[in-house]
Amino acid sequence: MFEGISEKFAGILGKVKGTPRLTEENIDSALREVRMSLLEADVNFRVAKDFIESVKQKTVGAEREKNITAGQHFIKAVKDELTAFLGGQNEGLVRRGSPPFTIMAVGLQGAGKTTFCAKLAVWFAGENLAGKTEKILLVPADVYRPAAAEQLKTLASQTGTGFYEPPAGARPEEICSGSVDFARKGGFDTVIFDTAGRLHIDEELMEELKRIKTTSAPGEILLVADAMTGQDAVKAAEGFNDALDISGVVLTKMDGDARGGAALSMRAVTGKPVKFLGTGEKPSDIEIFHPERITSRILGMGDVLTLIEKAQTAVTDSEAEKMTRNLMKNRFTLEDFKQAMLAVGKMGPLESIGAMIPGSGSLLKNPEATDKARVAMKTTVAIVDSMTPKERRNHRILNGSRRKRIATGSGTTVAEVNRAIKNFIKMQSMMKKGGKGKMGKLAGLPRGLA
Repeated sequence: MFEGISEKFAGILGKVKGTPRLTEENIDSALREVRMSLLEADVNFRVAKDFIESVKQKTVGAEREKNITAGQHFIKAVKDELTAFLGGQNEGLVRRGSPPFTIMAVGLQGAGKTTFCAKLAVWFAGENLAGKTEKILLVPADVYRPAAAEQLKTLASQTGTGFYEPPAGARPEEICSGSVDFARKGGFDTVIFDTAGRLHIDEELMEELKRIKTTSAPGEILLVADAMTGQDAVKAAEGFNDALDISGVVLTKMDGDARGGAALSMRAVTGKPVKFLGTGEKPSDIEIFHPERITSRILGMGDVLTLIEKAQTAVTDSEAEKMTRNLMKNRFTLEDFKQAMLAVGKMGPLESIGAMIPGSGSLLKNPEATDKARVAMKTTVAIVDSMTPKERRNHRILNGSRRKRIATGSGTTVAEVNRAIKNFIKMQSMMKKGGKGKMGKLAGLPRGLA
C-alpha cells in the first residue's frame, strides 16, 4: 500500500535533502511536485491545497532547529503535516458503559463489512485490547443479501467466535437489540453488528441504520469503506457521517491500493479518524491505524514498531524468550537463524514487510528480487534442517565434508550452503553489535506494543 505516492515522495525529498538553503523559489518548486503527487494519488483537491499551504507556512521564512540542514527542515515539515492530516495519533476504540461493548459496522455493499467483523473479532481475541482475551459475539443484521448470515456464521466458526442466531422474520433493529440481551446473559464482552449495505446510499438504508442506533445505542459506529474506490469512499463516509455521526472509519483492501488517496483524505474531509486498515484476506490481516507510522511508510522511513508487533505474533512466547536469552548472551545460533526465517514467512508477503523496513523500497519495486529472497529463505530452512544439533549450535565446525553432506541432504549445492552460512555470520555479527543496545531492546519488547 502507498507504493505509488511513496515512490514519488522519495524522488522529491531526495532532491530537497541536500539543499543548503531554503528559498521561496525552491520551496515552491518542491511543493508543486508534492501537490501533483497528492492529486495523482487521488487525494481530495481541497486537502492537497490545505496541506501545501501548511507546509509552506512552516518552511518559508521560518526558523529551523539547530543541527539540521535546510533540506532536513523541509522534510520534517512534510512529515509533521502529513501526520497531522492523517489524524495526528491513533484514536482507538472507546468503551462506554457496562458490558457488552457494542460495535456497529456500516457501509456500502462490497466494502468488506462481513469480513471486517470477523477480523475485528480475531483482533479482540488476540489480547489486543486491555491485555485480556475477549468473548465476542457476531450478529447478522443484514436480512437482505442472500447467504449473508451464513457467511458470517462460517467466519465465526473459522475464527472460534460466538454467533447469534436471529429469530425468523425479525427486523434488523430487533436482531441487534435481542443480541445485546443475549450477550449480557451469556457473559459476552463485545457484540459486533454486521449491518446491511446498498450499492449506493439511500434513504431506506439510512432509516434502518438509524433505528438500529436508537434501539441498541452502539458504543462505536464504524464505517467500512473500500480504499480502492478512492474519493468515492470519502464521499460515502461523508454521507454515513451526516446520517449516523459515525465514530470512525475502517479502510479495507489496502493491500491492493497503491495510491492511498482515501486514507490521506478521510480525516481531513470527514473529521472522523481512521481506526483500522484491512491489509489482506486472512482473518489476521488487520492493522490499527497509526498516523505517524503510516507517514513513515509513505516517506520511506519504515515502520519498525508495526514490524515488531507482526514479528511478536509470528513466534511463540517460548521461542521469543529463547531468542532474547541468546541475544543477551551473544549466542545467536543457526537454529535461531532458521526460526527468524520461519517467523518472517509467517508475517505476510515480503512486499508488505519490506515497506516497514527503513531503506527497503527497492524490494517493493523489484518483483524478481522479492522472489529470490523468498526462495533463499526456504533454501536456508532446508539447509539448517539438514544439520546435526551440534552443527546448528556451532557453525565453526562446518568443514568441507560436512557442508557437502548438508548440501546432499537438503537438495542444494555446496555454494548455496556456503551462502546461507555467510548470511548467518553477517546476521550474527549484527546481533552481537546490537545485543546490548537497540537490537537487544527490540528483542525484549512485550507483546501488544502500541
